Amino acid sequence: MTTALLVIDMQQALCAGDEAAFGIEAVTDRINGLGRAARAAGAPVVLVQHQEDDGPLQAGTDGWQLAQGLHTAAADLRLRKTACDSFHETELHALLQERGVRHLVVCGLQSDFCVDATVRRALSLGYDVTLAADAHSTVDNGVLTAAQITAHHNRTLASMRSYGRRVEAVPAHQVRFATAGDLPRHGEIG
Repeated sequence: MTTALLVIDMQQALCAGDEAAFGIEAVTDRINGLGRAARAAGAPVVLVQHQEDDGPLQAGTDGWQLAQGLHTAAADLRLRKTACDSFHETELHALLQERGVRHLVVCGLQSDFCVDATVRRALSLGYDVTLAADAHSTVDNGVLTAAQITAHHNRTLASMRSYGRRVEAVPAHQVRFATAGDLPRHGEIG
């Protein structure tokens, strides 16, 4: 099975300042570790950037840029989106299909918006999903803390069965990408 790492909306406006997601430094470190592991295994890494017509996520602004602490590589695929769902009116599904991807490791921002919408759409399109449970985050929403929101989404998404696919929510350090040509061993994804 071919796996891709999907890094959602790790952008400067969401990672620094007043709107920085909860625990963003640790989340960024975990995402960087996932990126290293994916690249070492030859798995595609897709960097998704949300784009709006105005405001801090307007294309080309400082806030729209990828977060300063996020490690990237020249071979990483880049994708712009304008909705919470990373597949909505983008070429993401086609990019993944061209590469034979059937499994996604998902991380990034924000748990209750773009991570949630993208995971649900991935399931509906037939992808298996591993949600890096400690490598996605959000901000407090006035009802729940960011930590509660993230924990809720880990539990909710991992318990969904209606799509015929299942989300596995595991800590980032437990995600193992099988190297190209290897048969996946227990705990690895290929």
